[in-house]
Amino acid sequence: MKTMPTRISGELFGAAKVAGEIQSRSAAQQLDHWARIGRELEASPMITHGAIDKVLTGQASYDSLPDTAQAVVRVAWDEQISAKIAGLDFEDRLQEVGRPWAEADTEGHTVIRNPSASPA
Repeated sequence: MKTMPTRISGELFGAAKVAGEIQSRSAAQQLDHWARIGRELEASPMITHGAIDKVLTGQASYDSLPDTAQAVVRVAWDEQISAKIAGLDFEDRLQEVGRPWAEADTEGHTVIRNPSASPA
């Protein structure tokens, strides 16, 4: 099988690495596995893209979809939420109003930013 290089998010790669370890697969093998599942779901006659699109655009109820289509919607929602969270950055606003904030560093330790600012 010929492989092709592609770019994916670090978050997706990390999830594939964790899931792959559980299934005795490399991260690349896990991503390939997930891609095949996605391809089959999209090809399934039980899942209609029109119905999924209606739910994603708020024109239909999530509960009206069969379980397999609900799974596709949950993945889409997860991707949308992750994108919105990744785009959040309140640092400028907090500095502007003179408020300190806490965040986690790369090792998960709490770091207080702008500690000289006055707490509310």
